[in-house]
Amino acid sequence: MSDCQNIMLAGVALVADGSGALWWPEARLLCVADLHFGKSERLARRGGPLLPPYETRETLDRLAAALRRYAPATVVCLGDSFDDDAAVLDPGDTARLGALTAGQDWVWIAGNHDPRPRALAGSWRDELRRGALTFRHEARPDAETGEVSGHYHPKIRVALKGARLSRPCFLLDARRLILPAFGAFTGGLDARAPALRALLRCPAQAILTGSPCVRLPLTGALAGAS
Repeated sequence: MSDCQNIMLAGVALVADGSGALWWPEARLLCVADLHFGKSERLARRGGPLLPPYETRETLDRLAAALRRYAPATVVCLGDSFDDDAAVLDPGDTARLGALTAGQDWVWIAGNHDPRPRALAGSWRDELRRGALTFRHEARPDAETGEVSGHYHPKIRVALKGARLSRPCFLLDARRLILPAFGAFTGGLDARAPALRALLRCPAQAILTGSPCVRLPLTGALAGAS
């Protein structure tokens, strides 16, 4: 079973990994979106539902696995890496994050949850242009071809081999790629939601995370199929 899919965007060969990470082999660049470190702490601080405080640790585990698999020279985090600007991480998680950021060119893109820079290794930017690709947090309706973004946490419900599945997914058309949320317990927006349908042009594809990492035409979804 395949746990990744080879894709093309703006003439660039990329790999959509089943973990939800994006790999650009030629540039040795790994990209992830919407880590949302500190979500359980933020919810508790604001009087919301109490979640087990392990989502940051699980996200760090997944991020470490992706770093081991691809050994990137550059890592790009597409915003909302922290659940808010006041998020406080466990000291052990903070130390581990610091260790993971060592040894690579680490780029933090500002998101709507974390617009202000933190005292972390790497650089903070509003967006990053690298070759034919532009990395930003939220897709722009009038974006140039080659946009890579996150923000929406796309997911899709499909029937595969008689089973109903709901999985996070990449969304791809000729102009842009929208990444799934990489963070644990982040929820998601259905690919058929109007906000996503307005951004994608047919023919478009959904690439489901997990194993097998399945690529499906999204034409029916964009037409509003249930």
